[in-house]
Amino acid sequence: MGPGVPVCNLSRRHPAEKAGPAFHVPCDLAESVEVARAAETVAAWLAAAPAGPVLLVNNAGLGAFGPFPGEDAARQLAIIDVNVRAVVDLTARLLPVLRARGGGILNVASVVAYQPTPYAAVYGASKAFLLSWSLALREELRGSGLRVTACCPGTTATGFFDAAGLGGLPGAAMGAEAVARFALRAWAHDRPHAVPGLHNLVLTWAGSCLPRAAAARVAGLVLRRRAGPGLS
Repeated sequence: MGPGVPVCNLSRRHPAEKAGPAFHVPCDLAESVEVARAAETVAAWLAAAPAGPVLLVNNAGLGAFGPFPGEDAARQLAIIDVNVRAVVDLTARLLPVLRARGGGILNVASVVAYQPTPYAAVYGASKAFLLSWSLALREELRGSGLRVTACCPGTTATGFFDAAGLGGLPGAAMGAEAVARFALRAWAHDRPHAVPGLHNLVLTWAGSCLPRAAAARVAGLVLRRRAGPGLS
């Protein structure tokens, strides 16, 4: 991927930073009607774009921390809309284009995909879905020439935690560009799923080795201190 690769971005606001010639499609991924309209716009844009493979990156994410359902149950449903439904919907709508042109799909999950996460219950479950679905879709597309990778980062320096109600980054965080480069390399090497950073690898290994109920207990103790009982 060089600086001249055309990039199409879907988000509510135009990104502050962009790589290469960018085409922005305003879209609230929590709204199914907007997702359908945006997919049509992207498909039309691709039809006029230069020939070549297409990489679909499902990167948008929404979270909330605190006891379920918190003060805003609608936000819990919005997490499912953005983290699950929009990803499945966009992929389904654009898969025919990917099959025709080649390329693949890069889904951004999370380290929390590997274990239950009390006090971030819906968010963790949404990322667990994304990891499981990515691996299943990868198997279905075996032999098609399309690569599917799930990248599972830990704490990353973005605005996610402010939006989720934590008021800032909780502890050490990887830079967003470092995570993006890792994710693209993982997809280029056709890895089924990949976790950036040694610290995150240790966390996912520990969470995967423990019985799931025990892993949930440990995660609950950690996240309860981080989130606080009053956050939603």
